[in-house]
Amino acid sequence: MRIGLIADTHMPGSLQELWPQAMTAFENVDCILHAGDLHSIDIVDQLSMLAPTYVSRGNGDSGLVDDRIRDVWLLEFAGVTIGMIHRLPSPARKSSDEIIDYLNQHFDRIPQVLIYGHTHLEGVHQVADLLVINPGSPTLPRNQSLRLGTIGILDVDGDTVDASIFQLTEDGLEFQQSTSNNKQPMSLDNIS
Repeated sequence: MRIGLIADTHMPGSLQELWPQAMTAFENVDCILHAGDLHSIDIVDQLSMLAPTYVSRGNGDSGLVDDRIRDVWLLEFAGVTIGMIHRLPSPARKSSDEIIDYLNQHFDRIPQVLIYGHTHLEGVHQVADLLVINPGSPTLPRNQSLRLGTIGILDVDGDTVDASIFQLTEDGLEFQQSTSNNKQPMSLDNIS
């Protein structure tokens, strides 16, 4: 199963429509997880034309009402439990215990994989037994000006989970980071 990961699109404030490179990258995914800060339901409608889309409510999403938006999600795909929340203490700055305590306040049980956003800082981290992924922002990377940013892809195959972060480029996607560090740069033509 292939899952598209995205967060912090801030639309229509940053763009009217998502970069075509991101839309093309998500054409063959089984579902899309958006870790919040939509600012408008329009992006959910665009992504939902490609695959079922789930959104965690971000601090910029107050007032948005839609069945696809919740504060937190606890989903199971291909036997793997995936949680999604907008805000999370930084895995680079906080201890595993602090992050797990935070998750215990928001989830009934700790997932195997956690997707989050808010910081616009892409990253894949191991926190105790938990794989934590922030896909960054496709529109405002690293909280800077409007430009091509990052998205993520999560591949779930039995007991194997591989998370990858990709930089959007003029030509498609460029591999940045993965849980398996043997990836080659991927163009949009290579995504299946």
